[in-house]
Amino acid sequence: MTVWSEVFLGVIAVATLTMAIGLVGMLVAASRLARQVGHFLEQLESDLKPILEHLNAIGRDASRAASLASAQVERVDRLVTGLGLRLDEAFHNFQATLAGPAREGFAVLSAVGAAIRVIRDARAGRTRADEDDALFI
Repeated sequence: MTVWSEVFLGVIAVATLTMAIGLVGMLVAASRLARQVGHFLEQLESDLKPILEHLNAIGRDASRAASLASAQVERVDRLVTGLGLRLDEAFHNFQATLAGPAREGFAVLSAVGAAIRVIRDARAGRTRADEDDALFI
């Protein structure tokens, strides 16, 4: 072997050693970075866990409030519907109770009014035919 081959072989050995040291250094740095990322994620998880639990509690409470509100709206709807039906029934009963006697009362008043007109006309000596003849042209 020549001197130059030995020099180049030494340069190759130094370059390989430098690359190996560099790779070991990168592996150590990557290991530290992975540990730091893991520690950061654990801390993030421990910090976010109460917040997420609180958000879950808020969601459960909101869901419960929505279901209670829905139940109340259904109760109010049933109440208003029942009240409307009862009022309608009461109005019809009231109207039926008053309509018959009112019609009979109006009929009696009409008969009394007609009788009074007949008596008044009889006293005045007029008849219905005389009135109709006066209107005839």
